[in-house]
Amino acid sequence: MKGGGLWVQVCTNLTRLSYHKKSSCASKRRKGRCNSVVFKVGEIVGRKSYQMDLLFKIVEINEKEGKAVLKGLDMRLLADASLDDLSYPEPSQLQAYRQSSAEVQKDCFRKIYRRRSMEREQLRSISGRSPEDFFSLPGKVLHLDGDADYLRECLRAYKSLEIEAVGVFLPEKEQPSQVWNLLHEHRPDILVMTGHDAYIKNKNNDFRNLKYYRTSRYFVEGVLKARQYEPSKDDLVIFAGACQSHYEQLLAAGANFASSPQRVLIHALDPVFIMEKVAYTSINESVNIFEVIKSTITGLDGLGGVETRGKFRLGLPKSPY
Repeated sequence: MKGGGLWVQVCTNLTRLSYHKKSSCASKRRKGRCNSVVFKVGEIVGRKSYQMDLLFKIVEINEKEGKAVLKGLDMRLLADASLDDLSYPEPSQLQAYRQSSAEVQKDCFRKIYRRRSMEREQLRSISGRSPEDFFSLPGKVLHLDGDADYLRECLRAYKSLEIEAVGVFLPEKEQPSQVWNLLHEHRPDILVMTGHDAYIKNKNNDFRNLKYYRTSRYFVEGVLKARQYEPSKDDLVIFAGACQSHYEQLLAAGANFASSPQRVLIHALDPVFIMEKVAYTSINESVNIFEVIKSTITGLDGLGGVETRGKFRLGLPKSPY
């Protein structure tokens, strides 16, 4: 197959809420929460208590509690914040943030293209034939994502990297119940289960209990279901997790790659960059774990995995038709 395919399948309602804070300003003053700002779902904000280090999109507002649920612009993080703690970034700050994120992503793409160019030259020297004489069959990806915006970004990345990908927007809690049917329908070589997650701070500093993670339990359940469908880690390669996910439990459930060893944030495109290396590593070779993680934005603090065979097949000759 020449080039990569691209399908988007929507499995849930993509409707976004859009409402204003309705409580009176006088009521807010009594509660110490009033200012002139009226936040809306969908707006981009930062947290003053964190010196605006990350930028988020508001996905939900609870006016009674004076809180908002936020998702990272480019990090797979879901966080709660007080409305008093929110602030709009300056236009120059938002522009710089987006430019910085875009440059980091471009750097990852450049590394991938450079590696592939070197691999083509190696093929030429080993076979004595032009790389254009061959055709390639990289692994096919089924990508389940709890965030529709991230999913669109990931599908664009798969297309740019010439990887056949089926994308399904599916909230994290619904992924375990849907993954079996989706695997049966699409028969992928590679499965990605991701979305949002976060570690919930607790007085015991307990990092082992799944109850202290927003969505890790759904990813764990999803991996277990997927392994009932295909037990072999080489026949179905699985990435699971998001920001601060329970790395150890995900690997124990059967994932080949997971997040997050040091409970750090991961970038929205990190699952794509991991699975690109799997999709383009020969079936006769094991994927170099260090090389896989090095190709990501976050690195070893946020991502890890186990030895896994590649899913790439080379064919000869290439048909002229």
